[in-house]
Amino acid sequence: MLDIGYALSHRFPDPPQTDYRSADVRALRHDLFCGDVYLADTDTDRELSTAWGWVPVLDFAWALCDIAEHLDRAASPAPGQKAAAPGSRSPGPYRAELDFTESTDMLRFTRRFGWVEITADWSPDDDREPLTFAHTELRREARDFLHDLVADLTDMHDGLADNPTVWDLTSRYPRTP
Repeated sequence: MLDIGYALSHRFPDPPQTDYRSADVRALRHDLFCGDVYLADTDTDRELSTAWGWVPVLDFAWALCDIAEHLDRAASPAPGQKAAAPGSRSPGPYRAELDFTESTDMLRFTRRFGWVEITADWSPDDDREPLTFAHTELRREARDFLHDLVADLTDMHDGLADNPTVWDLTSRYPRTP
């Protein structure tokens, strides 16, 4: 089972004068809510996690939802072929990368059939076996993580719940059953 989590950093706090209600996309994605993130396979007790303290966690959640959608669209058929349902078992491989803007490290996603393998550039060579999850689980957990994160952040930061970018983001990626 996939578990996605985060911890906000005390070393990189948000500027105290921040108006969360009117923060723009760039600020929300790159300047605010820094910390660390992890993806864990609770069945095998393995995880990929950052320990840098500066990862913009809202951007991570946003990018993870984008990647799940990209991997789904990439599995769509060529023109003239029968349309595949979202989350189909198309053979692939289909790839996507999540890069961390302040480093050269990346999370790499490879979808084959209905499964997604996730690897991290910073993992030690002896621990390079990918985390593997069903694509539908990645999509569901990424969206749940986004909504849970937004709920936590809006509880902590006055005005964030009124930010139109946050409204758009959560409506673009609704929770899935």
